[in-house]
Amino acid sequence: MWNETISIQGPYNFELVLERLALDPLQCVETDSRRVKVPLYIEGIPEVVTIQAVGTTDYPEFFVSGEDVSTKEKAFSRIKEIFHWHLPLESIHQHFAETKLSDIFEEHKGTALILDFDYFSCLVKCIIHQQLNLSFAHTLTERFVHTYGFEKDGTWFYPSPDRVAAITVEELRELQFSTRKAEYVIGLGKEISEGNLDLAALKEKSDLDVINTLVKLRGIGNWTAENFLLFGLGRPNLFPKADIGIQNALKKLLQLPEKPSIEVMDDLSTEWSPYLSYASLYLWRSIEKRSVKS
Repeated sequence: MWNETISIQGPYNFELVLERLALDPLQCVETDSRRVKVPLYIEGIPEVVTIQAVGTTDYPEFFVSGEDVSTKEKAFSRIKEIFHWHLPLESIHQHFAETKLSDIFEEHKGTALILDFDYFSCLVKCIIHQQLNLSFAHTLTERFVHTYGFEKDGTWFYPSPDRVAAITVEELRELQFSTRKAEYVIGLGKEISEGNLDLAALKEKSDLDVINTLVKLRGIGNWTAENFLLFGLGRPNLFPKADIGIQNALKKLLQLPEKPSIEVMDDLSTEWSPYLSYASLYLWRSIEKRSVKS
């Protein structure tokens, strides 16, 4: 076993992190104890890392513990990346202080960009969620992971690409996958299993190169590729202008008679660079139902 305590610069609202994670039934979240168990693959080995908040929004502090001392450095580094402990939110907050988004950045202060725990699971989840309402998307993803993944220390791991590559379309159809969605998920597993796609290597590529690589795969379009850039790789300057949620948030924020055009959004977003991903995140947050106060 290993453990580490880390203090970071505030603001950082971990209650909002837990609230967002708890929307996914596969996540092992303990809201009352301010704790989450994170399933990680470290050098191909599954490890559960536990994070418990012991600080406040203004003075965030976390107790992090894991199983294998030999992988502590890599596991802890990955946790810092996933939970956005490597880049102070205060500097981003100040960037938006004089923009049209200043009010929502103040209202939702301390909202961090949290990454999916694994590159492959991020893409699989994106494909499963395509063109489904959120409730059934979660249900279908849960069925998939419970059937082909595995549980460790009360935490669910998505199946490996090798395991997914061996699934048949008929098997996924029994879980209520459409034929095409089943083919897309299995096809992604095969591309990785056969060595044609290295998701970890995409971290070193430009946003455009990542998109161009991913959209060549069946079932992956611009929306899924941008989602992977944002929530898989944590790229800071993405603004998916075609996203209906962002359009609706801007309409509400600016009291527009209709959703803004792409041209209007281009003009609005100019001053938000190089943190367009956070503009996207806070705009989404501004129209979500919220049960936790800052």
